[in-house]
Amino acid sequence: MAFDIIRFDTDTALARSAAAEWILHLKEVAGNKTSPAFSYTVALSGGRITKTFFAELVSQINADPSDFKLSILPGIHFFWADERCVLPTDPENNYLMARDLLFLPLGILEKNIHRIEGELGDNEAVLKATADLNMFASHDNGLPVLDMIFLGMGEDGHVASLFPGEDEEIMKNPAIFRAVTAVKPPPRRITLGYSTIIAAKQVWILASGKGKETSFNDAVSSVKKNPLGRVIGNRLFSKVLTDIH
Repeated sequence: MAFDIIRFDTDTALARSAAAEWILHLKEVAGNKTSPAFSYTVALSGGRITKTFFAELVSQINADPSDFKLSILPGIHFFWADERCVLPTDPENNYLMARDLLFLPLGILEKNIHRIEGELGDNEAVLKATADLNMFASHDNGLPVLDMIFLGMGEDGHVASLFPGEDEEIMKNPAIFRAVTAVKPPPRRITLGYSTIIAAKQVWILASGKGKETSFNDAVSSVKKNPLGRVIGNRLFSKVLTDIH
């Protein structure tokens, strides 16, 4: 199997464990760095579970007795797995949720926040997001390699803004970011492509919510016939945290 499934009884327990595990992971990575300056890239996602996850991160980081906020947090650069092409003040904007629930409570520096500027229009937003990620991420075989990507899962098995129904040629598009038309509003979005997600060092899927059982089981079966299944089926390893039973 190319993934581990860790099951929880509630979304709160899932988010609490994910936050604790990521904080521990960050400490381990920081401890193994040979450079005195810690640098780390992470792509965030939207969705209901993300709100609970952000709340747990803020609570646990603020309660951490170590110098985590001084030595590690300033070295983390935040990107997005996808974004809606709306203004950053729009309630549908993934950045807005992260700003209010994560960045402001933790005092994250503006220079560490690399939002996808979907309001610029498809082409300009894709070019800018690609340039930003290329500047800060390490690279392998021409692709930027994010240290971590957090993904949710929709009722149809979509991850980021990669939805079912795309043809094989589009799914194999090597673009780092690309524009898509979603099957749910708001329709125009910018998303990481499959190749960038598959190339990341760590991908953790926070799969939560009722009505997702069929898509989840399709993804983790040997068939792996939806976007989440495509991701975990093509990676060496992914971590799946879920309250879906």
